[in-house]
Amino acid sequence: MIPSYLPAVRYGGPIFATHGLCKALVARGHEVRAFTTNIDGAGNTPTPIGLPVDLEGVQVRYFSCPLLRRLYWAPALGRALESEIDKFDVVHLHSVFLWPTWAAARAARKAEIPYVLSPRGMLVKELIRRRSRLAKSAWIHLIEKSNIKRAAAVHLTSELEALELKRFGWQFPRLAVIANGIDEPLTSAGEVSTDIDAIAAAQPLVLFFGRLSWKKGLDLLLRAFAHSRMGKLAIVGTDDEGLAPQLKRLAEGLRIADRVCILARTVIGSEKECLFAAAQLFVLSSYSENFGNTVLEAMRRGVPVVVTAEVGAAEIVQRCKGGIVTEGNAEAFGAAIGQLLENPGLARTMGEAGQRHVTAHYTWAATSALMEKLYESVNAKRRALGCL
Repeated sequence: MIPSYLPAVRYGGPIFATHGLCKALVARGHEVRAFTTNIDGAGNTPTPIGLPVDLEGVQVRYFSCPLLRRLYWAPALGRALESEIDKFDVVHLHSVFLWPTWAAARAARKAEIPYVLSPRGMLVKELIRRRSRLAKSAWIHLIEKSNIKRAAAVHLTSELEALELKRFGWQFPRLAVIANGIDEPLTSAGEVSTDIDAIAAAQPLVLFFGRLSWKKGLDLLLRAFAHSRMGKLAIVGTDDEGLAPQLKRLAEGLRIADRVCILARTVIGSEKECLFAAAQLFVLSSYSENFGNTVLEAMRRGVPVVVTAEVGAAEIVQRCKGGIVTEGNAEAFGAAIGQLLENPGLARTMGEAGQRHVTAHYTWAATSALMEKLYESVNAKRRALGCL
């Protein structure tokens, strides 16, 4: 198998989800190799080029992008795929609108190797309309529509993502909805910085944790929090879009700056655990979210959640009653925050329900078993057609 994934935490949920899947597949006895680029924001990740690097049992090869970095154009990666792809049983692609996905799909078709494509929340009409509409529409017409139609299967992480994909009205191959798993929380404590300590001490704490991106609805979150009467709000995460100054100005305009802390940096490990341990409530107010790994991470730790209906994991929240799913407006979202902050008993009950459900159903072992069945089914079809 060849899952390809991005190399740095700055890219948010997809990197963690793809690497978690890869690790779990290795644990199930599969040989997993990943082909990706060395792009890391404006720079490059300091890894050997073209040589295998072991990442927790997953063999990863990084390739450079001499030009067209926005498209992740890596000609050496394309050549490696062309020469080696016939060694594999299944190819799994984890992106759209990027050159490596097109190159891998083309190589797989040429070698008659089935491939599974995971759009990872990128094929949403509204998102395309709001960001680079003309360029992405052209790419879809020339490349992505064909990649989708000729895949052995398209993997979606939620029914919501599947619904968004169907709105394109294309002829689809098999659509397989398999949710992400989540990693186990760290059990050993470590050192944390003073800024994390200060956030953890602010109680009761409402936590947003993730990339600071416009699609996360952080402006909606601030307006919603202005409707609440108590608590402190922490917005924590990597800020590649440079949103932090704008969010701080909005908090000042709403007169809640004294109740809001915006920490625009990457937080992992023991510092991440410290924040989740301190949180009384986790919030995700996205305008569009194919899944929302952090929602399950919060529930796994017993933290109740408030999410908009546009979050893919909202269906899980509703099913297990691990929090509240609201309409995407400030009044409704703010009322839900206030309801759980003002009723600790209800918050505790919801947190415990979410923790039981996620622990039982959303481990990477469970997710990788479902993905393994998908791979086996597309490979069985290949055998039936006499391609082996």
